[in-house]
Amino acid sequence: MSLEQEINQNKFRNEKQKSIINLVYSYNWLMEHTKSFLDSENITPQQFNILRILRGAYPKPLSTLQIRERMLDKMSDTSRIVDRLIVKALATKRVCPSDRRMVDVIITEKGRKLLEKLDERSNEMESVMAELSDADLKTLNRLLDKMRKSY
Repeated sequence: MSLEQEINQNKFRNEKQKSIINLVYSYNWLMEHTKSFLDSENITPQQFNILRILRGAYPKPLSTLQIRERMLDKMSDTSRIVDRLIVKALATKRVCPSDRRMVDVIITEKGRKLLEKLDERSNEMESVMAELSDADLKTLNRLLDKMRKSY
């Protein structure tokens, strides 16, 4: 369905305005699908993002500052999200031995197993892109990179 049909709006000031609205609408649509996918494992997209970051660094721990720098959503409250992962036993934290003001965070075995389980279902998560060919996806990625570079 077209953007015009989805939001019941037929006129836009120009293609730039339409593109911005389309990106915002598509982002929210994608996040709803992502949330629905992750609900089955009782984690949020931000928690998923942090777990993937921690898995990428494993076996080395990361500070909350290092995690925040790598997050997709820079506005997230990293410390609060890490604390929720700890409550779920998906991550642990300890005082950094070299700088006692810092906290080291590491993914647990349970956290790695959860990501492995989600990895097995990656086709389900990626199905939102099913209508796009590899060439379309490369073009989309190139255009999004170009858009961010221009600002």
